[in-house]
Amino acid sequence: MTESRAGETGSYTTGHKPKSPWPALWALVIGFFMILVDTTIVSVANPAIKAALDPETNNLDNVVWVTSAYLLAYAVPLLITGRLGDRFGPKNIYLTGLVIFTLASLGCGLSGTLPMLVAFRAAQGLGASLMTPQTMAVITRTFPADRRGAAMGLWGATAGVATLVGPLAGGLLVDAFGWEWIFFINLPVGVIGFVLAWILVPRLKTHEHRFDMVGVFLSAIGLFLLVFALQEGEHYDWAAWIWTMVGAGVVVLAVFIWQQATTRSEPLVPLDLFRDRNFSVSNFGIAAVGFTVTSMSLPLMFFYQLARGLTPTEAALLMIPMAVLSGVLAPIAGRILDRVDPRMLLVPGLGLTVVALVWQALLMNADAEIWMFLLPSAVMGVGQAGMWGPLATTATRNLEPRQAGAGAGIYNTTRTIGSVLGSAAIAALMQGRLEANLPGASDQSGDFGSGQLPSFVVDGFSAAMAQSMILPAAVLLVGVIGILFMQRPKHLVAR
Repeated sequence: MTESRAGETGSYTTGHKPKSPWPALWALVIGFFMILVDTTIVSVANPAIKAALDPETNNLDNVVWVTSAYLLAYAVPLLITGRLGDRFGPKNIYLTGLVIFTLASLGCGLSGTLPMLVAFRAAQGLGASLMTPQTMAVITRTFPADRRGAAMGLWGATAGVATLVGPLAGGLLVDAFGWEWIFFINLPVGVIGFVLAWILVPRLKTHEHRFDMVGVFLSAIGLFLLVFALQEGEHYDWAAWIWTMVGAGVVVLAVFIWQQATTRSEPLVPLDLFRDRNFSVSNFGIAAVGFTVTSMSLPLMFFYQLARGLTPTEAALLMIPMAVLSGVLAPIAGRILDRVDPRMLLVPGLGLTVVALVWQALLMNADAEIWMFLLPSAVMGVGQAGMWGPLATTATRNLEPRQAGAGAGIYNTTRTIGSVLGSAAIAALMQGRLEANLPGASDQSGDFGSGQLPSFVVDGFSAAMAQSMILPAAVLLVGVIGILFMQRPKHLVAR
């Protein structure tokens, strides 16, 4: 039985019978949904994890590594895993990643120490790294360019629904059963996702690629040095060896880019892809989005739970307007995107998210009514509907089938590096703002891990978290400026 791509018709063929690509996309969305839910669940459960596994210290850096280890293991292999999908088939690599992710989730739930949890989170990151590029590659290879917006709209809607289901499920599970169950819940979802992907996702044509082993080595070393140093910088007070690692990482990545440009064999990263301005600008935009989405959740959740005394479930309920509006509007935005310049959706989408972040920062004090946080949450939901899907669609619009995995790998690497930078930057900024608003906070005997803080520190703590929210807003504003440099898509110019 042979299977081939038929991107011009938006279907693939098994023998001579055309099939719709939508069932395969729905099957892949389950795994993508699980990855996103897992990330948002952990952000809600961080205070409970810290209280259970790291109760002795008041330093927030330790618990941040539950997220950072995942992002590190996710970011470093993405360039390679995208290429693996091109070479061995996106279905095979996706299923392998799903198995690793699901088994690592079991290990996370069984962890009895913070280092053990961090190690299994890294394994989850590796599984997610194998899965994510394949989702985008299948969309790119089975949907034609002028109908890809609707498919990416579903991709964006998945992100919106996950932002609701993750925190709500996380809050309910943490309150009722304990933080371990935020990982155990992945087991049945992983099994169902595996069965459906095995049945519904086609075995698309593979492309013979020569693996650039020098490029693989240089990219992995460079990304690891840079990302690890940024994550650990605040913990080690930005010691000289941290800056040495940063410098070494930058130098190795510079050598990697030079090697990619001059290699006579097939490069790991086809630099020709960046000649497409929209691909380049979309990568810049998704880096800003990754930074913002990762960095905004930590101060917000700590404020809700520690300064205002909300349970994880109550904190998650404040995100309902964002998740519902994003999930409902994202597919609509995807259909519109196939007919309009992407800037018509991206500029207001990212702009509204900036407005919502500043609004939340202004509300983050002990006197604001809790219900008022629903308003910026709703604005953010409208904004995010015009953010995730349109960026991904614009990035992949002109990719050739044989470069689908490489392009998806580059795009997701950029997004994840943005997330890693956001995670490192927000941890450093939160700690710095705490010291500024509550001098000596890290040495005090009070607990920043669980329960509502004493009233005499609430104002200072709230101010520190509110000030930290300005960073993701500023970075996303830079992203809006970058989006202005996009070009009108070719399929619209031809009309």
